[in-house]
Amino acid sequence: MIFKSLFRRREDPLEGIALALYQALVGKARDPLFYTDLAVPDTVNGRFDMVVVHAMLVLRRLRGAGAPGDAVGKAMLELLFRDMDQSLREMGVGDMGMKHHIKRMAKALFGRAGAYEAGLDGDDAALTTAVKENIYRHNTGEVGHYVARLGDYLQRATRHLAAQSVEEILAGRVDLSVPVLVSEPAHVG
Repeated sequence: MIFKSLFRRREDPLEGIALALYQALVGKARDPLFYTDLAVPDTVNGRFDMVVVHAMLVLRRLRGAGAPGDAVGKAMLELLFRDMDQSLREMGVGDMGMKHHIKRMAKALFGRAGAYEAGLDGDDAALTTAVKENIYRHNTGEVGHYVARLGDYLQRATRHLAAQSVEEILAGRVDLSVPVLVSEPAHVG
């Protein structure tokens, strides 16, 4: 498994916590319902988008936890970038192109996370736009229903994480069990 090799150099408790959080968010990002019932593209880019969404949600919850939250968030992001590096190498990207690819992915991660944050801070129109322009950017069909449902998921996941103890998350225990789907979204943006 890819996760085992990412932190094999040293045994740092902070890295263990980051690894536990990263494994949880990647596990949730792989939920088949995103790709079947919400029509997220089941591609490298679509899966990257779902990892970004869930990393943003966890980092958002760690915000305000002071130095420990910053340290865990930084370690989790470092792990994410190491994972990206390893994944790109497995897809055949060589050393010469790696820096370019990682830089492009980092820009995408931070840009998308910022766009989702604005929407989750109460601007439903911004959230709708962020989801449509990022997750469904290559979809040529009508995506309004999927956008609304994924936006609803993000809002429910934000509330679900907000109800969790930051101390538990800082210990590497995060609950991302919020259902991907509910009967109908709370509102259509």
